[in-house]
Amino acid sequence: MKYNPWIEAMRLRTLPVSAAGVLAGCAVAICYDNFYWLPALICLVFALVAQIVSNFANEYFDYKNGMDMKGRQGFRRGVTEGDIKPATMKRVMLSLMAADCLLGCSLIYWGGLWMIPVGIIIALAAFAYSAGPWPLSHHGLGDEAVIIFYGIVPVMFTAYLQCGDWTGGSMAGALGKMWIMALIVSLGVGLLGANVLNVNNIRDYRDDARVGKRTKAVIFGANAMKWVYVVFTYCGLGLIWYGFHEALNSWGWSGYVAIGIWFVPIILALFKFSDYHLNKVLRYTAILLLAAIVWTIIDVSLNIEFLHEMLAHI
Repeated sequence: MKYNPWIEAMRLRTLPVSAAGVLAGCAVAICYDNFYWLPALICLVFALVAQIVSNFANEYFDYKNGMDMKGRQGFRRGVTEGDIKPATMKRVMLSLMAADCLLGCSLIYWGGLWMIPVGIIIALAAFAYSAGPWPLSHHGLGDEAVIIFYGIVPVMFTAYLQCGDWTGGSMAGALGKMWIMALIVSLGVGLLGANVLNVNNIRDYRDDARVGKRTKAVIFGANAMKWVYVVFTYCGLGLIWYGFHEALNSWGWSGYVAIGIWFVPIILALFKFSDYHLNKVLRYTAILLLAAIVWTIIDVSLNIEFLHEMLAHI
């Protein structure tokens, strides 16, 4: 496929991470028979656009801060390589963020006015990863940012927007369990999402060290972060399974085992290869995260009687 600097800047290979968080929230809602397609769709589009904005901001601000260099490993950086003018990238980035904020305002209908500060925090986080006086990605905090804003936030708020108040009303018992389910699952999604960033930083650690960008791969070493990848992979899958295990069919565990086995050659490739060869590891890490959530949605959709059995005991 012909190289397109804007498509490359979007980093489409990483977008399954955003989709997985929202879809996991939808899976929680499905478990409690409260899935509504419109707020779910808005959340999905909002999350995907927010990640694209964050990716554009990463290109723009890393270029402005001197953190990128021509010919670096990984995906081609359009701004640094001269394929995209910095002013054009800035203008597109801010326009997309403005449009995404307007879209997010529509969620007030389901979530109330307090969704406004939530949206503001998400917008700021999209820039704080690479911009500001203390960019998170330059100080080894990128993993934590991913766990929060690609795991906890999308899962919890997507479920909330479809299921409403989790603390009161006649269904307080069921909804309290839902809160716990959503939190556990969100941590699992966050860990697997952080692995996508982890691979990115392992691939780029030499270039990052050269320009003073202190990712965890630079701080602790690439080999140490490869073992972190292994831990995050199986802890993440385990948390997703545990969060949903009561809602799954008796054979539901088999999908997570299969995905865990599919991760083995990915892990072997992570330890064997380096530099641009890790782009495939990054891509399949994101795809397998999305596969785990799609499997969950299919399985819980076939086991809706779980909801009725649970509600009967409240």
